[in-house]
Amino acid sequence: MAAWSSPPSLRHLLLLRPRLPLSPTCLGGSFSRRHIHSRCRLFSSAASSSTLTHGDAASTNGDADGVVDVNPPRGTRDFPPEDMRLRTWLFDQFREVSRLMAFEEVDFPVLESEALFIRKAGEEITQQLYNFEDKGGRRVVLRPEITPSLARLVIKQGKSVSLPLKWFTIGQCWRYERMTRGRRREHYQWNMDIFGVPKVRAEAELLNAIVLLFQHLGITSSDVGIRVSSRKVLQAVLNMYSIPEHLFTEVCVIVDKLGKMTREEIEKELISTGLSSEAVQGIIDVLSLKSLSKLEEVVGSDVEAVADLKKLFSFAEQYGYADWICFDASVVRGLAYYTGIVFEAFDREGKLRAICGGGRYDRLLSTFGSEDIPACGFGFGDAVIVELLKEKGLLPDMSRQIDDIVFPLDEELEGPASSIAASLRKKGRSVDLVEDKRLKWVFKHAERINASRLILVGNSEWERGMVRVKILSTREEFEVKAGELE
Repeated sequence: MAAWSSPPSLRHLLLLRPRLPLSPTCLGGSFSRRHIHSRCRLFSSAASSSTLTHGDAASTNGDADGVVDVNPPRGTRDFPPEDMRLRTWLFDQFREVSRLMAFEEVDFPVLESEALFIRKAGEEITQQLYNFEDKGGRRVVLRPEITPSLARLVIKQGKSVSLPLKWFTIGQCWRYERMTRGRRREHYQWNMDIFGVPKVRAEAELLNAIVLLFQHLGITSSDVGIRVSSRKVLQAVLNMYSIPEHLFTEVCVIVDKLGKMTREEIEKELISTGLSSEAVQGIIDVLSLKSLSKLEEVVGSDVEAVADLKKLFSFAEQYGYADWICFDASVVRGLAYYTGIVFEAFDREGKLRAICGGGRYDRLLSTFGSEDIPACGFGFGDAVIVELLKEKGLLPDMSRQIDDIVFPLDEELEGPASSIAASLRKKGRSVDLVEDKRLKWVFKHAERINASRLILVGNSEWERGMVRVKILSTREEFEVKAGELE
């Protein structure tokens, strides 16, 4: 590579040519090693900043010169250490709530058969698939959601498991869609599902889990609410207007856009399906209801949806989360397989998209050629909840924290220092073994990583079998026998 006659731009430092070493000689004599290190720090900062909303820059495989864009593909994220700590913390909250609810963890491949996700409804999700043909000629897809994978595993397990099943998973999902705040083309999702419970008790348990998570995160019912309705409400309205059964799913997909499109646009789409103006008006009027008693007046008290919802709201009182939930007939959820109660959590200020959502899907398994089992579940993504925690100032301190730094003051003490580090690690302490640095750098490093102790291995102390320990929070300093370090 030719030497530069002027300082390199940030673009040159970001777009590294493969297989060519970055060295002082290739950058020209006017660039010191210190200058290069400064540029590298700039690269690190630029690449890792705002990672939780990263992916706005377009990504390419490379240009004619072999230049590689170091940004991840548009809509995806890297997780440098500080962001990985946040992700791990959030996943730990998901797992703790699942444990409290007595759910078992399962997992599935991110790569699934395309047939698992291609359904009859013309759902928006089928237009957002990352799908392709693999080298064996099989049509595969990066899963856009988790429930079909879960259903596949339930079918595969068959009679080897006893009902009810209470399973949860935390997995990555992919959708090629327009990006907005809290929405990317990949995200991680916490799913909780119950198979084998036909009664509303299952939905009540799932809502309990969602509220429990919010409470663990410090979110209150004044911050977040959960809208609840039932697919059977819409079914009752369609029956009132003698609308054919085969139009039900298509109508669900359209009315799920209420709040995202204008009323006029919704009406136009519904009429395009063949519905009369009177039926369209009736559907929208019912889906505008926010009161369960008003719904009962319109569709009657003998409608199954009304009985289910009354039972659920009764359970909510008993569980103690009645102030979190509200009836909203417009909630239908966009996926074809829902059959009964549906729900979604929202921030009360209306700044964010749905935080999570789910419902009952009693007839999903038969779409895969198996016998149906009553089921319900929800999906809870990682992106929107992080945005909400930021809004409320509830994100925890994600600073790095280390128990001990072990530092040999002389090169010949590197062996004893290694022995001390290994011993402390066996006792469960996190230890950073540092060598070849100045003591001033070690103290600054200890501050950066929030180390609790600094253990100095020096010649005079080691000759007596001792090491020097410094408690960094109090600056207390003392000697202790190396074998007695705890």
